[in-house]
Amino acid sequence: PPTRAYVEHVAIRVRDIHWHIRFFYEVLGMDVREIDGPTDDPRQYWTLGGMQLMATPGFEAPPSNDAGWLAHLGVMVDDLEAALAAAEPFGVKALPQGRNWLQLPDGLAVELIQAAPGSVAQALAVKPRG
Repeated sequence: PPTRAYVEHVAIRVRDIHWHIRFFYEVLGMDVREIDGPTDDPRQYWTLGGMQLMATPGFEAPPSNDAGWLAHLGVMVDDLEAALAAAEPFGVKALPQGRNWLQLPDGLAVELIQAAPGSVAQALAVKPRG
């Protein structure tokens, strides 16, 4: 392969962001990494551990295994240009957010993010189940 990668975050739309913040913190220990908007009523909330919660009041969708409530995958790459070039033959299309945002033929959106030098290898070297 022309590059190596890892999933940096998964963005999901949630009706009740406060419930999800509590769940991911209290059940999984995923503390806050970043907040978009006021801390008492965030529009988006990123956790250490790879979750991006997107407040979407009134959001309705079938269970995730039945429909596309997943907003996008954020994937860190060690060579963004090589990854973009390798994606072209797969029939992906660039999204309005930028050329590093790709829509896969089945509709899944993937955000490719240029990683700091050596960080992808470092992340991939972690053996969480070892």
